[in-house]
Amino acid sequence: MLPAPFDSPADLEIALRRASYLPEPRTALALWLALRLERPLLLEGPAGVGKTDLARAAAQALDRPLIRLQCYEGVDEGRALYEWDYARQLLYTQLLRDTLGRELAGASSLADAAARLAPAEAIFFSERFLLPRPLLQAIQSEQPALLLLDEIDRADPEFEAFLLEFLGEFQVTLPELGTIRARHHPLVLLTTNGTRELTDALRRRCLHLFLDYPEPSRELEIVRLRVPGIEEALAARLVQFVARLRTLELKKPPSLSETVDWARALLVLGASSLGNDLARDTLGLLLKHQEDLTTVTPRLEDLLAGKGLDRPPQVS
Repeated sequence: MLPAPFDSPADLEIALRRASYLPEPRTALALWLALRLERPLLLEGPAGVGKTDLARAAAQALDRPLIRLQCYEGVDEGRALYEWDYARQLLYTQLLRDTLGRELAGASSLADAAARLAPAEAIFFSERFLLPRPLLQAIQSEQPALLLLDEIDRADPEFEAFLLEFLGEFQVTLPELGTIRARHHPLVLLTTNGTRELTDALRRRCLHLFLDYPEPSRELEIVRLRVPGIEEALAARLVQFVARLRTLELKKPPSLSETVDWARALLVLGASSLGNDLARDTLGLLLKHQEDLTTVTPRLEDLLAGKGLDRPPQVS
């Protein structure tokens, strides 16, 4: 176990804040433990709550290169681990054609020719012709890297099985080259929006952290940080309104990133207050489905005023 780059979770929290990320204490603790224990960290939660941004901020705070693999249905070993540079292999074959011809001259049989070509084959399937993809880049990095496996739930379960050796031992096995172990153990962050259930085998290899929508007071702090210049009263009012929207049965509740986008738009528009007309005209920045707009628009005035809610969200 290597020494942690920060003496305590509190030190890491300070570094993340310097990287423009405002973590809860439990977030800094989970990340610090992942570093200390050299274990992958699985970040789970709704889309837009800051999972990917945590990876960005962690890479900046730790001064590590950020290597990202965006997962999707059908992502495979060639996209994630390595590919062979077939064009370069073909070019070398053409350039060395005469040399290969001399090697094969006088071969008494097909088996004899194949035996003479065996050393050349080993040359063509060497690291010289290897195109490393994110997993291989992370373990071959000259300095400790941060590897982000983003939206792992969008990949197929078979891809999860492929990842198990890497997540458990920080090594990969290439049929042509054998097992390659990490020069430095990367910090691995995986994110999931919960579009499908992950396998127990993958979860078992990871520490786990659930990130939810922030409390209004913390969301207000984030808006202040990300949208400097916005008026305090306006920022507090829009954060309250977003929190009220999240209490409704919406197809897609507004995310933290959408709150920030809305605040930036209001600042660009020169708004100093949030009235019914302005909220209605800019509601599409928060709600990305027409059925959600149809649900919210008739209730807009009451939502802005906090009416019809059992316990209006509090912002301080």
